Amino acid sequence: MDHDFSLILTFVGGLTAALLFGLIARKLHLSPLVGYLLAGVVVGPYSPGFVADSHTVEQFAELGVILLMFGVGLHFHLKDLIAVQRVAVPGAVVQISVATVLGVIVGWCFGWSTISGLVFGMAISVASTVVLTRVLEDHQNLHTPSGHVALGWLVVEDLFTILLLVLIPAVMEARQSGAGGWDNILSELGWMFVKLSVLVALTLFAGKKIIPLVLRYVARTGARDLFTLAVLVIALGVAVCSAEFFGASMVLGAFLAGMVVGQSDFCARAAAEAMLMRDAFAVLFFVSVGMMFDPMSVGDCWPLALATLAVVMIGKPLAAYVVVRCLRRPLALALNVSVALAQVGEFSFILAGIALVYDILPPEANQAIILASVISISLNPILYRQITPVVKWLEKRGIGLPAPSLANAIPPPEEDARRVVLVGFGPTGRMLKSILNDNGVEVVIVEMNIDTVTRIREQGGKIVYGDARQREVLKHAGIEYAESLILSSSIPDAKDIVEMAIELNSRLDVMIHTKYMRDVDILKEAGASQVFSSESEVALSMAEYFLREGGADDEKIVSERLRIRAELNNECTSDLCHEELNA
Repeated sequence: MDHDFSLILTFVGGLTAALLFGLIARKLHLSPLVGYLLAGVVVGPYSPGFVADSHTVEQFAELGVILLMFGVGLHFHLKDLIAVQRVAVPGAVVQISVATVLGVIVGWCFGWSTISGLVFGMAISVASTVVLTRVLEDHQNLHTPSGHVALGWLVVEDLFTILLLVLIPAVMEARQSGAGGWDNILSELGWMFVKLSVLVALTLFAGKKIIPLVLRYVARTGARDLFTLAVLVIALGVAVCSAEFFGASMVLGAFLAGMVVGQSDFCARAAAEAMLMRDAFAVLFFVSVGMMFDPMSVGDCWPLALATLAVVMIGKPLAAYVVVRCLRRPLALALNVSVALAQVGEFSFILAGIALVYDILPPEANQAIILASVISISLNPILYRQITPVVKWLEKRGIGLPAPSLANAIPPPEEDARRVVLVGFGPTGRMLKSILNDNGVEVVIVEMNIDTVTRIREQGGKIVYGDARQREVLKHAGIEYAESLILSSSIPDAKDIVEMAIELNSRLDVMIHTKYMRDVDILKEAGASQVFSSESEVALSMAEYFLREGGADDEKIVSERLRIRAELNNECTSDLCHEELNA
């Protein structure tokens, strides 16, 4: 009995090549993404030797993208999307507009029509979902303010892409059928908006009730394989239905499904189950991109490819940076978002493919987009890695830091009044402010989020907009009159803030929240009175819980808490801690 092993050969061959080239890239201190792209070139139809089936690889890659966006949706709630809409929506619109205009200019330079330039610019205006999420994940920025803004930006771009996928065929068919055909365009667009609205409503509202019920029923069976299967069916099923019945992208459907599951009690388990297969299939996305690249075409399309690359890696990020800074967001957030979006990916190829079908773009435009994609995806992780040192270098020279407003300087406290300067107004900061206010302590907040600053001022609170690493910001907060400084969240340059604050007020009592125990000694040497490490506090809370559940009395619990804290402090000064710090 003969067997067709083409599917298995493609899957195994693609993953094997990705593994080998990924290891080589890592040895050369490059991102594994570069290795995956090179693996695609090697197993692609334009290279000698083993050739993987490109259509099969693309199907596997689509599975990876769906599972990836399902995982992103698990940790990205609707309130996060609403919170970043003031940046993501105008930012995406401006960036798409700038890229489109630049695409028209590039098209004119190469003798294309204005319509060709418009479609070309729109195609390269959208970023790759996979690249952006992988880069953010690798740098632990996916669930940070900059990560949320970038993801919100991608959602807007995704909706824009769906609009184009409907609009381009409708417009081209209208041109071919004459004036009467234009009447169909508005009806097509209206129908598309209706379908998208129904999709969102069904997924976020109806799905919020049905999907958790299904997962709870399956979980009660106690069969792990059934739960894994249920998660896959939900992720892939919603994605496929989104494309098949609502004309949306499968990526958007998977993202919405993830958001629904993420609000249920099964978020953590669903994430673990989806991750088992997500990464392997997502790797094949980069292999599929590499397979589309024809090295022999470089000689023919390199001028166009360079122009495309300039739009993607200079024009797009510059537009994003300007918009974010104009919206009075921090330098670090502006750079993180603009660099993360400085690439092109899956939707660019889809739009270019449709444009080729309708003879809107010449064949060399598609190869130029592919070449620009390979280069931009390869460089993106390298450039993103340089953001932190660049931001530190600029901020040390006072570049990019918000200047405090003299009009909003906090006056000295009333006689005998107690003042605390609180840096950061996240969950910990909000809780501390509430407790301190209830006990008659005046709290002055230092915050970088302009929306938070505006809201607190409207509520009558004392708050200064600016970076606590600036001397003038601390002075505007009235640090000279404060009895305490509290850093409520882990800040990379906390040591500099402590030293500057004590220089301004030598009587200051400084309390700091830091993530790692290894930072405790450094911050205490800088002058901090008390440093609370997330690692040690979690250990203490867990130990106290087990003691209390075991029947220990309050005296025993207090005694053990003091002993454990002493041991943790001694551990921080041990050789092991210093070795970890030096590493």
